[in-house]
Order: sequence, then structure tokens, then C-alpha cells
Amino acid sequence: MAENHVKAAYLRAVAVDYAKHFIGTPYHWGGSNPMEGWDCSGFAVEILQGIGILPHGRDYSAHDLYTLFKPNVVALGYAGCLAFWLDASGHAVHVMLLIDNAHVIGATGGGSGTITEEDAKRQNAYVKMRNINYRRGTPAIVDPFKGVF
Repeated sequence: MAENHVKAAYLRAVAVDYAKHFIGTPYHWGGSNPMEGWDCSGFAVEILQGIGILPHGRDYSAHDLYTLFKPNVVALGYAGCLAFWLDASGHAVHVMLLIDNAHVIGATGGGSGTITEEDAKRQNAYVKMRNINYRRGTPAIVDPFKGVF
């Protein structure tokens, strides 16, 4: 049991470190790699696949990730958790990775019209670090590491 807790804590730290390396990568709608850029869910999936929490070869939307990890909702966020912003119907429309209890990293600033690096520059759409309150609404926080080990 303690070994599982230590492994999860280690992988949370690895996920945060890995995410930080991509700050400044352009946002790209539907993007799923550092060469073309990422959208919010593509970035979150890359981080979770990179550390072995999600299997490779599958694409997930923000809502798919939220549905997958919804049983792992936590009251207060901490490094390695995912923050999901939901619309009025409870559909996850944005996701970012917490790097501590008040800051997130993720692909943000773009939308469906952000498909080139020039679009990203024009819209200031990149992988960024932000205060968790940068968007309206309180995000739902989930721990993707709960129950994995």
C-alpha cells in the first residue's frame, strides 16, 4: 500500500516536470504532438500516456478524460490532478494539469480555428502556465492516479 502511494507521488512529480518542458508549444486544434502542437485534451493525453497512466494509440476529448476519471474527483487539487471546466450541462469543455494547488499547465487560448502556428501566434494560443482561476467557473478536479496502482 505505501509502495503504491510512493509510486503515485513519484509519477505525479514526473508528469508535472514533463508538462513544464512544453510551455510555449503552439496550440493546435486537434493536435496531438509537439511538432504540430496540441489542443487541451491532446496535451493532457500526452502527459498521461508519457508516464504510463493511459494506453497509447487512443485519442480522448476533454469530456472523454473527464468521464474516465470522474470517479476520482477530489475536493482540493494538488500536483498531478486534472482540472476540468464544465459547461452548463456538465460536459467537460477544457482540461489542464495542476502543478500545485493553485496553478495549471495546458494548451489554451485557441479554438477550432487555430490550426497553424501563425493562428496560434495571432491568438496567443500556446501551452501555458496559469493560475487555476484564470477561467470563469470552478473546475472539477480529478486525480488520474487514484486506483491505478
